[in-house]
Amino acid sequence: MASATLIPVSEYLNTSYRPDCDYVDGKIQERNLGERDHSLLQGILTAIFYNNRKDWQAIALPEQRVQVSPTRFRVPDLCILHRSDPVEPIVRSAPWICIEILSPEDRLQRLQERIDDYIHMGVGFIWVIDPRTRHAWVANTSGLLETLNGEFIVEGTPIRISLTEVFTEFDEIQTQG
Repeated sequence: MASATLIPVSEYLNTSYRPDCDYVDGKIQERNLGERDHSLLQGILTAIFYNNRKDWQAIALPEQRVQVSPTRFRVPDLCILHRSDPVEPIVRSAPWICIEILSPEDRLQRLQERIDDYIHMGVGFIWVIDPRTRHAWVANTSGLLETLNGEFIVEGTPIRISLTEVFTEFDEIQTQG
């Protein structure tokens, strides 16, 4: 049985991957993305956070490397930081929100590993969206819970994202090309 060659953290950090890859305990893990549904939804969510950045005191970073532990780096589809968070080339303090957009090839086990990494790091909110089924979940230590009232909400803040509005925009762009 062949064993995978482990890559040191330093090599991962000094290598460009297109698209960027996760790094898990010495192994490079490719991420599923690149299809129109995924990209379009990522762009819409990025725009929502960008347009509300001052009111929400948020910074949206698509595909930003996040060091979740000394030997693990994840690249969430969208990482949301507080405007007051440190400016770092690689995010090393827990993001406020991590958003994962499912691709057809995504598997529950790998998604759960990502969620577990975010939880252990202390990420405040973990949101998962499937653009094909239009289901959305909030992930926490209790598991994946479908969103209440079709919204992503950060209690105690003005952050409130209506998935109906997101998918209305999504459909409008899809039909107009």
